[in-house]
Amino acid sequence: MEKTFKAALFDLDGVVFDTEPQYTEFWGAQCREFHPEKPHLERDIKGQTLVQIYNRYFAGELEAVRPIITKRLNEFEQQMEFVYVAGFESFMADLKASGVYTAVVTSSNNRKMEAVYGKHPEFKQMFDAILTAEDFERSKPDPDCYLKAALRFGAASSECIVFEDSFNGLKSGRAAKMKVIGLATTNPAEAIGPYCDMVVDDYTVLDCSKCKALL
Repeated sequence: MEKTFKAALFDLDGVVFDTEPQYTEFWGAQCREFHPEKPHLERDIKGQTLVQIYNRYFAGELEAVRPIITKRLNEFEQQMEFVYVAGFESFMADLKASGVYTAVVTSSNNRKMEAVYGKHPEFKQMFDAILTAEDFERSKPDPDCYLKAALRFGAASSECIVFEDSFNGLKSGRAAKMKVIGLATTNPAEAIGPYCDMVVDDYTVLDCSKCKALL
């Protein structure tokens, strides 16, 4: 029996938009200021939610600087450039033409998404659903977010493919028992390979038929 490719579920940063270099710059500055004893900490926090970063690295005495960082981050995100990962728009058109549902599944909050919509008025119309941090009870690597996205479309895990770049995101897709395509935009291909069914640099090498073959 032929398997159905029903839903493509995308993380946002590093997957839809090539924003990771900008976040590395932002967090590099914060880490050098508040954690000078931890060089290159900005690399270690990639893929973590703000809550996870705060709980692990800005607890105790450093809890007092959280409002400062949050204010800086909100201002930074309002000014960010949101450039699509190469080939993404063509890949989305192929998915739509093939009748595949599409959703963004991101730990970003609604305030961040308003910045995205301001830069890309077409964004909401590109997807059948957009799920943000406000929609989930548990953050990645928990599978909650991807299971909720599948439920929106009445899709089984076996009918979904997750597109991720961070370790927490990749683990989330795996835990949801979905096929996972890793984008080597944030971490090296050899590092994320064990968590993926396929690794790509961008979407120029993908089409709907290649994805369906993974199921």
